[in-house]
Amino acid sequence: MPAGPSIPSASSGGHAPRRSLVTGGAGFIGSHLVEVLLARGDEVTVIDDLSTGRRSNLPGMGHGVDGLRFIEADLRQALSALGPGERFDEVYHLAAAVGVRLVVDEPIRCIETNVEGTAALLRFALDHGPRAGAGAATLIASSSEVYGKSEKSPFAEEDDVVYGPTTRSRWSYAASKAIDEYLALAYHAKHALPAVVVRFFNTVGPRQVGSYGMVLPNFVASAIEGKPLKVYGDGRQTRCFCDVRDVAEALPRLLAEPRCRGRVFNLGSDRSISIRALAELVLEVLGKDAAIEHLAYEQAYSSGFEDLRKREPDLRRIRDAIGFAPRRNLEQTIRDLAAQMAGERAASPGAPGGGVKRGTHP
Repeated sequence: MPAGPSIPSASSGGHAPRRSLVTGGAGFIGSHLVEVLLARGDEVTVIDDLSTGRRSNLPGMGHGVDGLRFIEADLRQALSALGPGERFDEVYHLAAAVGVRLVVDEPIRCIETNVEGTAALLRFALDHGPRAGAGAATLIASSSEVYGKSEKSPFAEEDDVVYGPTTRSRWSYAASKAIDEYLALAYHAKHALPAVVVRFFNTVGPRQVGSYGMVLPNFVASAIEGKPLKVYGDGRQTRCFCDVRDVAEALPRLLAEPRCRGRVFNLGSDRSISIRALAELVLEVLGKDAAIEHLAYEQAYSSGFEDLRKREPDLRRIRDAIGFAPRRNLEQTIRDLAAQMAGERAASPGAPGGGVKRGTHP
């Protein structure tokens, strides 16, 4: 595998280490980002209420890691408690309520967490984060869900968005993330906050769990257990999956590039695969012979659930900005995710961390 992209050191030239704040840093994407930041010498503060993240995701938790401070708390409370002297060179806002299952089951929690948390973070960043003209910025995590049910493909950052009616809670997550984007861009325009918005497209890899509707960990867990892999609908809907480690490495590069501020970027892979083919690939890569079952969406969600047939990002903008290109293929991601799951099972068989709860996929 080729060497990873270069990320500037925080302490080059004898300067003090860069101070980075990561909200949701014990979560799936956040914990991989924390590793990237620590590896380049940052002092990293993580805020996470562990509602969906896991303490074990953070490097060396329980043993102490130089440069890492973990605050287990509600985001808004934690931000209010940080003193006036706290200032961060980079701010990464990844804390959010995610997953189709969670959105359908708990729409109030998703809307309030996403909108109110982002609003609080942006207010905090004005006084405690990097300012215009500084060497870094504030990153707001968004989602490909923002595009809604538009039939255009691939999705480009300036495309119109299309949502279903407000009577379908399925679209509340997309709307809440769109509000987050509007807020970030407004803070950039009105207060010169150096903000970058990133829309993640189906990020996958080690530490992802299937509890909230993530397709790949559910498929891998079923394959390991020899249980049927459950594909919803006809399985011909297509998605593009990108390894979380490629995603995490790209985030500091986006903040380091001044041209990215005040802009929105798709981040993911543009290798498209159907959900049925993904299930078949999991079985092939892991050498398993489990069955594949098709279930109607109504069996997983409410009647009338709407899903996209195709979701593919246009990556021209991020390629032009930082030369982004995924380095890890989907086969490697499947192997690494399976190895991580098997390791957890071996370490604590029968424990909650040793298995993966059943969920559904978008």
